[in-house]
Amino acid sequence: MYLGLDLGTSGVKAMLIDGDQKIVGSASGSLDVSRPHSGWSEQDPAHWIRATEEAVAGLKAKFPEELGAVRGIGLSGQMHGATLLDADDKVLRPCILWNDTRSYAEAAALDANPIFRQLTGNIVFPGFTAPKLVWVKNNEPEIFAKVAKVLLPKDYLRLWLTGEHISEMSDSAGTSWLDTGGRKWSPELLAATDLDERQMPSLVEGTQQGGTLRRELASAWGIAGEAVVAGGAGDNAASACGMGTVAEGHAFVSLGTSGVLFAANAAYLPKPESAVHAFCHALPKTWHQMGVILSATDALNWHAHVTGKTAAELTQELGDSLKAPTGVTFLPYLSGERTPHNDAAIRGAFIGLEHESSRAVLTQAVLEGVTFAIRDNLEALKSAGTSISRVTAIGGGSRSRYWLSSIATSLGVPVDIPADGDFGAAFGAARLGLIAATGADPVAVCSAPKTEETVDPVSALSEAYGTAYARYRAAYPAIKSLAH
Repeated sequence: MYLGLDLGTSGVKAMLIDGDQKIVGSASGSLDVSRPHSGWSEQDPAHWIRATEEAVAGLKAKFPEELGAVRGIGLSGQMHGATLLDADDKVLRPCILWNDTRSYAEAAALDANPIFRQLTGNIVFPGFTAPKLVWVKNNEPEIFAKVAKVLLPKDYLRLWLTGEHISEMSDSAGTSWLDTGGRKWSPELLAATDLDERQMPSLVEGTQQGGTLRRELASAWGIAGEAVVAGGAGDNAASACGMGTVAEGHAFVSLGTSGVLFAANAAYLPKPESAVHAFCHALPKTWHQMGVILSATDALNWHAHVTGKTAAELTQELGDSLKAPTGVTFLPYLSGERTPHNDAAIRGAFIGLEHESSRAVLTQAVLEGVTFAIRDNLEALKSAGTSISRVTAIGGGSRSRYWLSSIATSLGVPVDIPADGDFGAAFGAARLGLIAATGADPVAVCSAPKTEETVDPVSALSEAYGTAYARYRAAYPAIKSLAH
């Protein structure tokens, strides 16, 4: 048996699979986000452990024998979070999360140093880890002085699981400290933020062993033998392993809290000026590109909160048949935006409201706004040299056929829906646990699921969607001038 642990923003998911990769069961533990100031987003790492214990307890209650037979554990997690530890591995402050934009000035200053783009292949975004450490140095110097180790969220879980400070390439590529082409920490980049390699975890590939489960936890979980903990992956690379998006030409679109358009690459293809992320993949000698928007289902959930309806109720009002865009445009920049704007100050907006703008019209505009933000990502990927002929849909938002039809029509590519099953980050993490424990071939293990259904573009609405996308693009400069 193999266990995948996915540390997300809203919860921890634990999934058990057997040697044939059949899902045995899953359970979860919930998490909340603290937003003490505008643009801030934090979590207490102790809550990650509590949620993991809750998730594993859920599995143990239903599948005690299967959990006891676990031989490999894979980790996946939200990327970029700055988890700061002292010399005794005590947490110094709440973790600053991926969607926290307080360090926009520090990010701009680092990005102005050409070695960051040269070595990482990426813009230094405010959500990345390095500028957060500079913010801490500038604003909380007494904490910065005590930092003995900087860990990413899933790797703090690993410390609890194994007692070791270890990370892997895909997650570390989002810190702005990794030489992404060389797959190693860069002393020059660390020195530019007044840190050194002693404060970083050691590095392994995602498919390699990254520790073993501590005896105390193994005993508590009922595991008699040794359980290997794999290097694992950042959440999107783990999802790619779950979806079989590991070979050149494969791509997926993720509609989760954030939105991602992800393409696997056989080579390192950086183009930082496009604001496309060029990161290491979880498999050795592979990389990937992705465009990222900060609010996907987060935008719909915000709309649901305001209207007093659930997200499902709102999308059900639209039905499954795609409608032509109305005159209402929504910009989903509720906490800033990454690809392609790299703009921490921009904020969301409805444009074109009128007396006839019903709740359903606003819901339609919210879905279209996220769709057009993903279309922005497609254009950015094209400029970075990657073409996409079809995508597979994952994430909670992919349950809406209306939304998938909107994406297919705007991107002009078919959207595949996997056959019944959960092929997300927890499944991908479990696959990595299997590979690390058995030495199985990574490409063979990380195969693509069967396609249950394909949502094709609605050609009759392509022109209307093109016009609405142009209107969406034209709105950004006006909203930017107000936000700045």
